[in-house]
Amino acid sequence: MTPPLLVGIAGGSGSGKTTLAERLVAVLPAGRAVVVPADAYYRDLAHLAPAERARRNFDEPAALDEERPCADLGRLCRGEAAARPVYDFATHTRRPEEVRIAPSPVIIVEGILVLALPALRALLGLKVFVDASEPVRLARRLARDVGERGRTRASVEAQFARHTRPMHALHVEPSRVFADLVVSGEGDPAQAASRVLAAMT
Repeated sequence: MTPPLLVGIAGGSGSGKTTLAERLVAVLPAGRAVVVPADAYYRDLAHLAPAERARRNFDEPAALDEERPCADLGRLCRGEAAARPVYDFATHTRRPEEVRIAPSPVIIVEGILVLALPALRALLGLKVFVDASEPVRLARRLARDVGERGRTRASVEAQFARHTRPMHALHVEPSRVFADLVVSGEGDPAQAASRVLAAMT
């Protein structure tokens, strides 16, 4: 059995990682690629009071359960299905249900810290960093978190200033050095996808 190609897509919050991952799945033959979002592997904070959960730093490596995605990717590489968690971003807890991931020739792992986690990074066959300016990233994060994750604008802006901006400088941006390919998250997604596809062959 030919092992799958593990493609890691990292970059700042709102840089365009998910858009790039979805574009790659769309242009590859049906059933050839699957996306594993690193955001699904945030640690469950159900044991904490809601106010304390909201104060946690979700932009540092320790916020993610690194062992679980590595174990799931190991199963997929062996040709076995995996079941990833489902994270509730409004409550900062894991939901009881899981999502089945079928083995695929291409497995795309995307998240801000994908290249900053050594054990996860070591599994990747192709490492991509998506670059975008801070104003663009903040605008996109506001649209996503308010529109899709039940957050308020004030809470998103406060979290960005308190955690996202400093953690981007400390962990995310430095992880760019591990990338095999850097693409723009502000241009045409099709062009970025074409560059990644070329690097995959």
